[in-house]
Amino acid sequence: MKTIIEIHALQNFAPSNLNRDDTGAPKDALFGGSRRARVSSQCHKRAVREYFKEQNKDWVADRTKRIVDALKKRIQPRIQDQKDFTEENLVKAIEVAVSSLGSNKKVKVDKEKKTDVLLFLSPREVDALEKVITESYTDLLKAKLSDEVVQSVNDSLDGENKSRLSLDVALFGRMLAVMPEKNQNAACQVAHSISTHSVEREFDFYTAVDDLKPEDTTGADMMGTVEFNSACFYRYAAVDWDKLVTNLQGNTEFATKGLRAFLEGFIVAEPTGKQNTFAAHNPPEFVAVSVRRNTAPRNLANAFETAIRVKKDESLTRRSAEELAKKAKVLQSAFGGEGKTWVLNLTDAKLDGFGNSAASLQELLDGVLANIQE
Repeated sequence: MKTIIEIHALQNFAPSNLNRDDTGAPKDALFGGSRRARVSSQCHKRAVREYFKEQNKDWVADRTKRIVDALKKRIQPRIQDQKDFTEENLVKAIEVAVSSLGSNKKVKVDKEKKTDVLLFLSPREVDALEKVITESYTDLLKAKLSDEVVQSVNDSLDGENKSRLSLDVALFGRMLAVMPEKNQNAACQVAHSISTHSVEREFDFYTAVDDLKPEDTTGADMMGTVEFNSACFYRYAAVDWDKLVTNLQGNTEFATKGLRAFLEGFIVAEPTGKQNTFAAHNPPEFVAVSVRRNTAPRNLANAFETAIRVKKDESLTRRSAEELAKKAKVLQSAFGGEGKTWVLNLTDAKLDGFGNSAASLQELLDGVLANIQE
């Protein structure tokens, strides 16, 4: 019986520029015939990964081109007493090892000792790679790579065996073009957040004054503009529970901890773009989490296909929550499916029986996880 956990959140941000495009403007999108504020899925996943680091650093993989330097710092203390050790020799051995990674084509290392592709490696995969290089140091230094050494280097990265995968790779997947057999299909899908209403770009004109200039001098010494918006975002993600457990090699206990951390992180972790300028620290005021079985996922963005418009003194978040609940009930009536929903509603929205009310985030998460274990 396939189990899907879906999370829907409404988050009203004060003036901010959380996720910028190539011009520095807040990202946006056309939806339902009107322009909406947008925050990309990559931005949200980055925020969740940073949240994971605060919980347990071993849960998070490193995406880097600087693996040679990272391995050098780790291996040097272990072999610096060997007769043939020099920093130059160590870098050479690591470069030979890293350059043997790959099946479609080999990873290349440039003059700055950076790889030509971003490698997305879990802490335990880096540990395994470090161990192979340390044990095969002499052969690598002589560039004498037996098939066994090459195989050991490549086996450092998980393929069919997922025992070394980190939580973020298990959830969000990875794609390594040079090593497709090491790719990982994600257990989680995250949508681009969009505003429930239409938005227009606004501009903050700012100036700065030289504190040390003479008092009789007038005028600004720097000026410019920053684009921003303010929006109530609909945020959505879905987790395939069975796929998450499979990706974590059947470790249900770890999957349960990971799922709770993801749900909590998705709710509380914020994008960091321009926050020193705007300080838009506004938590979601409406969260609904559903555990659904033997049915397709349901993104409820179409609740806002017609942009929400509010009257004077009417709450945009509350109206958005009511439209979301209405759309969820219409889809449930039309398509059916087994499931249960928990709702954290801080908006006083009238939900007409949608979901089971939770008084706190922790109560909501407890209900969701208890239902998964049933």
